[in-house]
Amino acid sequence: MSKTMSRTIQKAAVLGAGVMGSGIAALLAGAGIRVTLLDIVPGELSSKEREAGLNEQSPAFRNRLAKAGLDKIQNPKSRMLYHESQAKLITTGNMADHMGMLSDCDWIIEVVPERLDIKLDVMRQIQAHRKPGSVVSTNTSGISIRAIAAELPPELREHFLGIHFFNPPRYMHLLEIIPTPHTSPEVLEDMAYFASRQLGKGIVLAKDTPNFVANRIGGFASINAMRLMERYGLNIPEVDQLTGPVIGRPRSATFRTADLVGLDIIANVSANIQQSDAGEDEKEQYALPGYTQQLIDAGALGNKSGHGFYQARGKGGGSETLCWNPKAGEYAPAAATKLECVKQALSSGNKYAAITDDASPYGQFVWEHLKSVLLYSARKVPEIADDYMLIDRAMVWGYNWEKGPFAIWDALGVERTVARMQADGDIVPGWVLERVTGGQAFFYDDKTGEGSSVYFGSGGTTELNRNEDASLWDIGDNVLCLEFHSRGNAVSGLTIDMLDRALTELEGDWAGLVIGNKGRFFSAGADLRTIAALIEKKDWQAVEELVERLQTANMALKYARKPVVAAPFGTTVGGGAEIVMHAPYAAPQAETYMGLVEAGVGLVPGAGGCKELLLRAYGNAGGQSRQALLPAVQRTWRSIATATVSTSAHDAIAKGYLDSRTQVVMNQNGLLEEAKMKVLELSYKGYIPSVPAKATLLGDFGKAALLYELESMKEGGFVSEYDALIAAKLAHILTGGNVLAGAEADETYLLELEREAFVSLCGEEKTKQRIDHMLATGKPLRN
Repeated sequence: MSKTMSRTIQKAAVLGAGVMGSGIAALLAGAGIRVTLLDIVPGELSSKEREAGLNEQSPAFRNRLAKAGLDKIQNPKSRMLYHESQAKLITTGNMADHMGMLSDCDWIIEVVPERLDIKLDVMRQIQAHRKPGSVVSTNTSGISIRAIAAELPPELREHFLGIHFFNPPRYMHLLEIIPTPHTSPEVLEDMAYFASRQLGKGIVLAKDTPNFVANRIGGFASINAMRLMERYGLNIPEVDQLTGPVIGRPRSATFRTADLVGLDIIANVSANIQQSDAGEDEKEQYALPGYTQQLIDAGALGNKSGHGFYQARGKGGGSETLCWNPKAGEYAPAAATKLECVKQALSSGNKYAAITDDASPYGQFVWEHLKSVLLYSARKVPEIADDYMLIDRAMVWGYNWEKGPFAIWDALGVERTVARMQADGDIVPGWVLERVTGGQAFFYDDKTGEGSSVYFGSGGTTELNRNEDASLWDIGDNVLCLEFHSRGNAVSGLTIDMLDRALTELEGDWAGLVIGNKGRFFSAGADLRTIAALIEKKDWQAVEELVERLQTANMALKYARKPVVAAPFGTTVGGGAEIVMHAPYAAPQAETYMGLVEAGVGLVPGAGGCKELLLRAYGNAGGQSRQALLPAVQRTWRSIATATVSTSAHDAIAKGYLDSRTQVVMNQNGLLEEAKMKVLELSYKGYIPSVPAKATLLGDFGKAALLYELESMKEGGFVSEYDALIAAKLAHILTGGNVLAGAEADETYLLELEREAFVSLCGEEKTKQRIDHMLATGKPLRN
């Protein structure tokens, strides 16, 4: 993929404002692109529209469907936007009156119903209004891209390609791009680069075959499990246990996923194969079992219809989950007993091998299922994709599998499983046998399919130092990188050791430092296990020393003489958030969920989080008077006391967790490279550290206002007594302790207040209870 693109996408049009169309429009707006969202004119006026005096020429009627799509986008519960302000980039209209709005669009995306005649009609309309050179795409999960391209004029044909977003577009990483033989190579390269870099997508170039890549393999896997259930005499909950995390798939497994997606969609995936030129064997493998078709015929389509393979009966505490019993032809209570073979496999060193080697019918079911998926995937190379790695990426990015089929094959052992398949009488594709006989015992050199724990782009990488919880890397171009790799990337004493070492090393001949990693998320916060152990021993001095060490490291980070850029993504909370907040710059991935959540475990931020959020609130207050500062401090106090977490990196900026000058990175795969580039840019320009800050405190005036609000919350039953105690200590910190309004303090003073409050709360029994509960369950305790 090129490092530059010859075209820019500044404005786009989305034709079709349904679930997928509105989701694509929201994603584009989230990337800062202006969007025209159009849909058809409704068939007739609704009763409400007639009562409101509208007629068939009224814009409110004619634009109703697109406006409904925008309303859906703006609904906070949908979380389709990174931040509510991005909705202003979307303009609505209809496809009868406003197709002229396409004339200045750089990319036009058709997202109309999955019918070739409808799509061709829309393409004719697009051709009449688009500007030459604009890219046109059809978003489809099954329609032949070649069949559409065949009807297009030559210039449009060169600028046309198929795309397949996965729903919801914001959260699903995969984007399949399907070129035709006529698609310009430059257009394909530009759009793949744009979608990767600016939309943050993982790109898989797919062949124009039924269901493309992810749905071709995923559909087969789902239907195969449904069919094998009957052969092995299992029930639905058992199959979901056997096809969930134990084989690296989401907890929704087979049947809950089908309910979530919709049984009608599963039927469409099957029909695409049945109606294609696939062989009879493949069509038979894709045929839905009778009990699935029976549910579809009865309108039991899953969550959208209220029931499918599962059904919830009752509400609240009296609710009960039922599942379909194909033999009885009715719903029955879902068995909750966990299969012993599943428990043992999950606790083993290699769950894939453990479950497939199990001699029980359950283990045999899993072996037969995984074997079928591996062989089917191998047979589809190069029919659906030129490279087996593309199939793996599609399944990880599009279906949230931990490993793709070929990485699973490595985990099982390629040579021994090939021998087992042949012993079963199965035909192994020739290209796989050639690899095995040629001495290639694995599909991936590192035997995992996941690559190095950290990838830093150009310049090469060398690990300079390492302990159990963190590493320091030379990532090329004279840039250092501090990587966390503790459990949950928690900030421990060993993490602080490596942070200290990084800052010492930075004093040498280095351009700067990146703080980032390639885990599931940036950091789940402080190492609660260490804190719990110190609390158990009542070693308050050790608690204070640990907190002070991180405070000192964070302050050194903030005022380092060389540029430091943090690269957060995913969960970034507690101590991890405090490290990011002290880094002079950040390059966050769009899906960064950042917050100071210590109140949930009975603590307050102790490593400068309160201080940093307060200083940023002061900077955005619009003045230094009491009247200007008090609302800013109140918002900060509420945010920390309620453990508020951002819904995105954009939201983290709005909430003050990230600096207002922060630039958000869309693609997580390039996150560390972006942070590295920022370090080099700052170094090249001549980096100057910021000046140590001071704050004018609200003192007794501010504390009285916060405690008055807190008393009202207690009386209203909005907080528990212990929540109120924590909130009162936060008020003490944020207003400056026992000082008069107008007193001035430096950062060191505020850190002392944080440290004192943190250590005092560690001595409270209810804090101990909260920490123990979090460690045991992963959930907060409201005691």
